Amino acid sequence: MATNNQSVASSDVKVDKTCSLPEAFPFPFQPYSIQEDFMKNLYTALDAGKIGIFESPTGTGKSLSLICGALTWLRDYEEKQRQEVEAILEAQNDQQQQSASGNKSTGSSVATPDWVLEFDEKKAAKERALKMKDEQDQILKREAKLEEIRNNLKQKQFKRKRSSHSDDVNQDENDNTMKETKSSDPSLEDEDDDDDKLVVEDYHSDDEASKCDDDDSKEKEDEPHVTKIYYCSRTHSQLSQFVHEIQKSPYSETTRVVALGSRQNLCINETVKKLKSLSLVNDRCLEMQKNKKEPKKDQLQKKAKKQKIPSTGCPYYNQNNMDMYKDSVAAQIHDMEQLLTRGKELKACPYYSTRYAIPGAQVVVLPYNTLLHKSTREACGIHLEGNVVIIDEAHNLVETISNVYSVEVNGAQLCRAHSQLSQYMEKYRSRLKAKNLMYIKQIVQVLASWIRCLGGRIGCAPDTQKTGPASSKLFTINDFLFTTQMDNINLFKLQKYCERSHISRKLNGFVEKYQPPMVKIQEPEEPQQTGMTRFLQEISKKTSEKKEEPQVLEKIDDEYQAFSSPLLHIEGFLLALTNADKDGRVVISKQDFLSQSRLKFLLLNPAVHFQDVVKEARAVIVAGGTMQPVDEFKHQLLYCAGVQEDRIAEFSCGHVIPPDQLLPIALTTGPSGVDFNFTYQSRDTPKMMDEVGRVLVNVSNVVPGGVVIFFPSYDYEKLIYSHWEKTGVIARLGMKKKVFREPRKANQVDFMLGQYTSIIEKACSGGVQSGGMNGAILLCVVGGKMSEGINFSDNLGRCIVMVGLPFANIKSPELKEKMDYLNATMPSSNGKTPGQIHYENLCMKAVNQSIGRAIRHKGDYATILLLDSRYARSSIQSKLPGWIARRLQTIQKFGPAFGAIRKFFVERRPTSSKADTS
Repeated sequence: MATNNQSVASSDVKVDKTCSLPEAFPFPFQPYSIQEDFMKNLYTALDAGKIGIFESPTGTGKSLSLICGALTWLRDYEEKQRQEVEAILEAQNDQQQQSASGNKSTGSSVATPDWVLEFDEKKAAKERALKMKDEQDQILKREAKLEEIRNNLKQKQFKRKRSSHSDDVNQDENDNTMKETKSSDPSLEDEDDDDDKLVVEDYHSDDEASKCDDDDSKEKEDEPHVTKIYYCSRTHSQLSQFVHEIQKSPYSETTRVVALGSRQNLCINETVKKLKSLSLVNDRCLEMQKNKKEPKKDQLQKKAKKQKIPSTGCPYYNQNNMDMYKDSVAAQIHDMEQLLTRGKELKACPYYSTRYAIPGAQVVVLPYNTLLHKSTREACGIHLEGNVVIIDEAHNLVETISNVYSVEVNGAQLCRAHSQLSQYMEKYRSRLKAKNLMYIKQIVQVLASWIRCLGGRIGCAPDTQKTGPASSKLFTINDFLFTTQMDNINLFKLQKYCERSHISRKLNGFVEKYQPPMVKIQEPEEPQQTGMTRFLQEISKKTSEKKEEPQVLEKIDDEYQAFSSPLLHIEGFLLALTNADKDGRVVISKQDFLSQSRLKFLLLNPAVHFQDVVKEARAVIVAGGTMQPVDEFKHQLLYCAGVQEDRIAEFSCGHVIPPDQLLPIALTTGPSGVDFNFTYQSRDTPKMMDEVGRVLVNVSNVVPGGVVIFFPSYDYEKLIYSHWEKTGVIARLGMKKKVFREPRKANQVDFMLGQYTSIIEKACSGGVQSGGMNGAILLCVVGGKMSEGINFSDNLGRCIVMVGLPFANIKSPELKEKMDYLNATMPSSNGKTPGQIHYENLCMKAVNQSIGRAIRHKGDYATILLLDSRYARSSIQSKLPGWIARRLQTIQKFGPAFGAIRKFFVERRPTSSKADTS
């Protein structure tokens, strides 16, 4: 590990010159030239300890280039480490032999002062060499053990074992269910025993960690951490896809890979999985794990007592089974589905077993927030020192970090937490120690002050308390603390108490057991998601019924309502208030009723939470299909995190397709000469909507397969669709292509895409037929479900149409504050303030992600149509991906543009179709 730290400290430009590139990179096939360039630059950046910004368009094999380039460097680096250890040990042996021969020659002469001075240094060098040798020996033993496991796994027949293990697991789960049924009516004798687990343990000192924390932190630390690569992406599906790419690479047989996930994705205990919320799943898991570890006192007496399921340990949290699971995962690469299957076979918890496998893993695959959120990173045992971090799909990394650390709570949550904690305190007042009682009173006081700042009253139902009219006020952190009269409370100590006492977990158990009275909350709209909750919602496939409402707000409140207690979520807001005053703002948003009113912490400086990553890691690589505009990324995230310019390496490559396979056009006027000016003031006019309809009707006649159209917002898509229905545009489009709309609910996306794909495949299977259906049209929204993560390859996306520029609402208080913050802390550029640049960049990043849905492989072809006169500006075109901007044609009139599109597709029709047309 010391060697790694030295590498980080010495990383500079000179290292690039001495970097010895391998003659060839192992690859599953002959790589493209841009893939070779990508791997060479990646290898150099890793060897030099750089912060690399790598842009490679989707369809150019970015994932395989990352895998083969990074693992080639890791292989060479491990070999250098082995040689270094051997050299040190050899030198140590030579010194010992010289010392022994010197002693023989001098006989019994008095030792010289030089020998005395050098004694300690030689002793330390010897100990260091022995430690390095021990670590190498452990690694070699582990590799030999894994090789033996690999050989055994190849000879086993998994089908028979799977069925037998599944029967055993089902039997255990049935037994647990029977226990739960039998204990549904606990005796009064059990109440005191259960309450013992609900009362907060003694809190002795503000500076003293609990024994449980110490035990957890020391657990599984015996195994040395090898140099590794941490790869993170947005969703579990993307992580599984990356694991599949490793399985297809030349390194699949020799690389130890472990994939991490949330409890909700990796839990195999049906009793826990059936719980509705993430909070309940986490709390039940931790409670069962703790009960498994606790020594059983008076075991003979307790056997006769009926106990609830929470008081029994999880049958899958078995150390021997988890050790077997850990070795199995290290021996063979598993994706998420395979991890679950393997856990059921071995009756071992995948969630904890994968974490125990981290020290010996060479590649750790994990979600964004697990790596970017410091407390989550530490809880998982992730050590960044001396290791490599690769962040894929990093085009929105600045916004992602801001969202992860931005937290929002509403009045309904505050009222529930205040009511529950007050009842908890009264119930156990006589059993709580003075320090515990003091901190719980402080939490109750804080909750009450936040309710009052929203205009509410204590003890009244939040959905009946009127707090209107609607208004929003923005405060610095210090001003908010003074306004809510919290300036006399030490938030750092209070937050530490919440973390170490597990008060939220205790309160959850109290609420589950006693079900204190709660008011049924009915809110007409959903609160804005926090970044962490949105991420967890995104990686889980939740099918809950919700009422029709704006899409951005549809996912969160049902999850909150399922919380047995919202205190854990509120602790996140408390932690956010410990940020520096200049780095964040607090928004007090009052609505008609208290239940709808909200407090939101807005992180303005994401670099403060990213600097730990760039300082600790040996090298950090951020990669994406479209990383433009890069300057804002460097200024807001890297420079502010203390990264020097000479440590930043940039690489951007073109696409693998020939130039004639992409036709991007910026069109400024429509078929009847109407200027395409989709500003907020003019885009809703009938003539503008009619003109867009005329463009699509003409385009649908000549473009085969699928046409995907992106609108700036859901409201505008709804407005223009309604207008087209009235004017007959939808009917005219339907003569050539079936019209689909992006669904509002996540569980409807796959069904709609299936229908869309089926229609296109049928239409294109025999070529384009004159006068018949030639495909489908999909109406989408920028920033919606179709703008990221969906590949419209081949016939699914022959034409991508971008209607207007999706600028954010300039009147948003959060956006205004962010722009003001940037204006105050960043320099101006080209006559534009940093706030204006940020505003444009937010828009263009969304555009780039949307139009990047086309062209997914070397043989693909498509046209991109940008409808807005502002796309003709050089300042806008400069922020498009290079491989698109270089081919972009700016055309003033619709006729020439339509002719170019028609010619583009005629040249690519099958020969028979061309002959029929002529």
